[in-house]
Amino acid sequence: MNDALIEEISRWVNIESPSSDASALQKMAEYIAQQAKTNQLKVKRIDYGPNTGPALHIHNRAKGDISKGILVLGHYDTVHPIGTIEANPCRLEGDKLYGPGVYDMKAGNCLVMHAMQQLALPGSSKLPIDFLLLPDEETGSHYSRASIESFAANANYCLVAEPARANGGRCVTSRKGTGTITLTTHGVAAHAGVAHEKGQNVILEMAHQVIALQQMTDYDIGTTVSVGTITGGTTSNVVPDTCRVIADFRVTDEKAAKNLKALVENLQSKNSQVQLNIQFELNRPAMVRTADTEALLEKCQKFAQKAGFALKEAPRTGGASDANFTAALGVPTLDGLGADGDGAHTLNEHILVSTLAARAQFWYEMLAQLEPKPTHSTGVFHPMFD
Repeated sequence: MNDALIEEISRWVNIESPSSDASALQKMAEYIAQQAKTNQLKVKRIDYGPNTGPALHIHNRAKGDISKGILVLGHYDTVHPIGTIEANPCRLEGDKLYGPGVYDMKAGNCLVMHAMQQLALPGSSKLPIDFLLLPDEETGSHYSRASIESFAANANYCLVAEPARANGGRCVTSRKGTGTITLTTHGVAAHAGVAHEKGQNVILEMAHQVIALQQMTDYDIGTTVSVGTITGGTTSNVVPDTCRVIADFRVTDEKAAKNLKALVENLQSKNSQVQLNIQFELNRPAMVRTADTEALLEKCQKFAQKAGFALKEAPRTGGASDANFTAALGVPTLDGLGADGDGAHTLNEHILVSTLAARAQFWYEMLAQLEPKPTHSTGVFHPMFD
C-alpha cells in the first residue's frame, strides 16, 4: 500500500498549485477530478470565476440522496509559488517524503481519496460522504466559504484532512478565530522644510495607534494582536498625509472577538486634525471544543486504535482552517486528521511514510463506520447532491 500511496502523493506534489495562480489551480483540479472519476467516484465542479480554481465535490451518494452525511474538507492550494519544486523537489529520503505542499495538505487529500475509492458505491458507507476540495484555504477561503457553510448544513460530522500536528500526529479539536484590523490615517501634507508647521503628520498619529493595538494582546485570555504591515508617506521631505497599518488578531471565542472589536472601534485619534478610519474583520470564527467535539473524538480514537495507533489531542492552536467555519455552525468537527509530518509552509515540508498505511486505514474506518447522529431531520436539499 505504501508504495502506491507514495506514488500518488508524489503526483499531486509535482503539480504545483499556489493559491495565487488560477491556471495552476485549474490544472490541479482537472487532475483530481479525473483521478476521482477513474475510481468510480462522482465529481462536480463549483466554479468561482477566473481568479481562482474550482471547488470539487467528490462523493458516493446515490442519485436523489439528500440525507445528512459526512463532510470531509481539504484544500489543494499551497503557499509555495511556481518553481518551488525545483528548489525542493519531491523526493524520498529515509522515512521522509519531501516536497512543496506534501504535508499541507496534499498527502492528507490522498489519504481521503484512497479511502473513498474503496467506498465508491452508494451504500458502502453507513453515511454518504461529501469530500469538498477547495482552491483558496491558504488565502482565507473568501471564494469558498459559502460553499463550505452550505455543505455543513447537511452534515452529521465534519472531518478535516489538514496535517496532523507534529511530534505524535495529534488531531485538532479547537482553534482560535482569526481576523484583521486595518487602520488608516488621513492628515495634511506639507513641505517638511518650508512649511513643516502646516502639515499634520499621519505617521506620528499612527505610531500612537500601533502602540494601542499591540497593548490589546492579553495572553491570559488568549487574545493576540500583531501589527504586521505599515505603509505611509511619499518621500522624507514631505509631511505624510496618509498611512495604513494592517494587524492580525487571534481570539479564543465569540465573546473575546466582541470584546476586542469594541476596544478597536473605540480608538480615537490623538490629533483632532487627523482622521482615523477603522476596519475590523473576523475572517474565521473560533473553533470551540464542545461536548459534541469530544464525542466525535472518542469515536475516532476507536477507529485509530483499530488502525494501529493512538489518536491524541493537540492543545488549542492559534492557526485557523476551514474547520472554524463548520464548528461555528454547530457541526461536530475534528481537524488535523491528515498525514503525519512537519515543516508546513517551509522548504523542509515532509511527511513520515512509515505512518501512511495506518493513516489510510484510519480514514477508511472513519468513513465506512461513522453512524448517523440521532436527528429528526431527513436532510436539506443541496443542488450539488444528485
